[in-house]
Amino acid sequence: MKKYARGLFILLVLVFLYAPILILIFYSFTTAANIGQIRGFSMHNYVTLFTTPELRDMIVGTIVLALSAAVIATILGTMGAIGSFYSSRKASAFIDSLNEVPVINADVVTGFSICILLVVVLGISKDSYLPLICGHVALCAPFVYLSVIPKLKQMDSSIYEAALDLGAAPATALRKIVIPQIFSGIVSGFALAITLSLDDYFIATYTKPATFDTISTYVVNATKGSQTEIKTALWALSTVIFIIVVLIVVFANFRSVRTERKERVKA
Repeated sequence: MKKYARGLFILLVLVFLYAPILILIFYSFTTAANIGQIRGFSMHNYVTLFTTPELRDMIVGTIVLALSAAVIATILGTMGAIGSFYSSRKASAFIDSLNEVPVINADVVTGFSICILLVVVLGISKDSYLPLICGHVALCAPFVYLSVIPKLKQMDSSIYEAALDLGAAPATALRKIVIPQIFSGIVSGFALAITLSLDDYFIATYTKPATFDTISTYVVNATKGSQTEIKTALWALSTVIFIIVVLIVVFANFRSVRTERKERVKA
């Protein structure tokens, strides 16, 4: 009975998590204007998604923003993690504590404070993209730090010290010894940064130019309007994002299993 109860509980959790998404995917392939109205099969929502200039520009702009912020955040987060790892114990603990604050802090506070600092105090134009990029970097960099630090702790630090003893410059040893060993953590941090940037709403709301919309801000504004065609096209956009995420997860897991098998064969 305990076995069946455990299986039933897992099934209920999976239904709770995935049923809403599956319903959304189903309706994205119909001509229904609202959830609950089952009509004929159609690819109209996907045609609208990829042929409407407004939607296409919004998607491209969001992707460019996410990639730009993720690159900067990955560089800063990785540098911070390496600096913290090779600092003294007290300095490292202090940096870890400082990094936890923006992770726990509410996004609305981060977005509002960055807007005040850059726009009000420093006088940077609200129509520029600098506050938006800075806000997303501030959001993502601490999570990159958290992704890289465990890999640094798993690393064999004696190899880096041996490289220095053999005459390698610190920069060369960092590039050829440390970076390859923590590369998986850097990639994980980069992927997490992209996800956080794509998902953000509050920071973008406070820092974005008036003429620019991310996927999150556009979806919220579109659901308040009366353009049914745009609303249903967003169902298709949600489906595309979900499928891409599933493919990435499957690929990552497949690659991880394949790597483990190779290591077992070598062992």
